[in-house]
Amino acid sequence: MTLPFSPYQEIVDIAMRFAAGDGEFATDIGNLHISRRSKPSDPLHSSYRPCFAFVLQGAKSLRLGTELISYGTGDYLLTSLDLPVAWRVTEASPEVPHLCLGLAIDSEKLLELLSRIDIPRPAADTDGQRGMAVNVAPPELLDAAVRLLRLLDRPGDIPAMAPLIEQEILYRVLTGPDGARLINIATADSHSNRVARAVAWLKENFARPLRIEDLADRVSMSVSSFHHHFKSVTAMTPVQYQKQLRLHEARRLMLVERLDAGTAGHRVGYLSPSQFSREYSRLYGASPARDVDGARDVMAAE
Repeated sequence: MTLPFSPYQEIVDIAMRFAAGDGEFATDIGNLHISRRSKPSDPLHSSYRPCFAFVLQGAKSLRLGTELISYGTGDYLLTSLDLPVAWRVTEASPEVPHLCLGLAIDSEKLLELLSRIDIPRPAADTDGQRGMAVNVAPPELLDAAVRLLRLLDRPGDIPAMAPLIEQEILYRVLTGPDGARLINIATADSHSNRVARAVAWLKENFARPLRIEDLADRVSMSVSSFHHHFKSVTAMTPVQYQKQLRLHEARRLMLVERLDAGTAGHRVGYLSPSQFSREYSRLYGASPARDVDGARDVMAAE
């Protein structure tokens, strides 16, 4: 298909107007946010939820388990289930800031769309693929993203038009090279779906002691199959996944609720303060106290 002249310039201009400074910006389109950074960043830890993230300018990298994923202008990142990652902006400047659109993927809308369209079931060897992938956005996907951002200048059109364009973007992703990752997560009897159910349980119960046998049984898998497919999808073992959830929440408790390290560690399930401090330092590169003090200094400077 033929796109309008210089579509990246138009989409960048719109994004810059609705993200006036560095940070994450919500928009009048509920599932859409815009991220802007004017300089490369240090690694930041967070959890990525199911989403379509489209880089308009600059570049970014993230670490999922031991795997490094890099993506830049014109690439989109597809995340099919909740995954804890460490990310950093690698290319950005005040003149050419890193810009990224993030469109959350709603599971109910995904299932509803799949019920209406005829997409062949993915091949068996795609079940259990990594829950995150990068691809170059084709012209059709870029065109839909441009039209979605144009709605920000016409807020009265958003209720009628945004759901249609969001559905078009989701359709383009589903029929793209990694659509099978989303389809498998949504298919009730697939290994990927069972892993996603285990992830959902871990998110709600990360402070509880973890028995792999019980969690495997909860999602109707053998222990060996569960271990294999969980690591295949998330790039980490269930215990490593739980550990990252615990440490991310402990850091939030110390930064936002201003709990001390011992209380935060106990709140997220650690019985040993020394173990908590050791594992926290391994993930964040500093003791809880030093890391939190440094993060507060950065926030105060901003």
